[in-house]
Amino acid sequence: MSKPLDAALSIEIGKAIKSKPNDFFNNAYKAALSNKKSMYVQGFLVFPGYPYKPVEHGWIELDDSIVDPSLAHLDKKPEELYYFPAHRLPLKKLEAQVEEAKEDYPEDEPLPVYGDMPYEYYGDVMLGGNDYKVAFDEALAKSKELNKPNQN
Repeated sequence: MSKPLDAALSIEIGKAIKSKPNDFFNNAYKAALSNKKSMYVQGFLVFPGYPYKPVEHGWIELDDSIVDPSLAHLDKKPEELYYFPAHRLPLKKLEAQVEEAKEDYPEDEPLPVYGDMPYEYYGDVMLGGNDYKVAFDEALAKSKELNKPNQN
């Protein structure tokens, strides 16, 4: 079961880090850097309506809640959002992997961070192993449930 979304804290942190639309992974990265007790999370976001499929997304977790610094840009009610985590990284590991990606692939964006090998694609940019497959399959099932064709 997914943790609950703390909408008020999500908006507050989003403002504090000056979150940007459609920059989910960087917003989550900046939010993680702003709170040393956070866990950076990559996974899939599902909601009713367009694009009618899981969206690759990033957020942080604090204690027992989800904090989404991109919430203000989603144009959705918090109760319409469903989060499916695929990859969790503590801050030190996140920073190390971002630095390594910048060194190894300076022409590419360092985020999202790849999951464990062997890799498979999930969506347009995320690569990961079995954890991604499980999260993607669960997100896809929820998306189909929320976006059933009108039977009338």
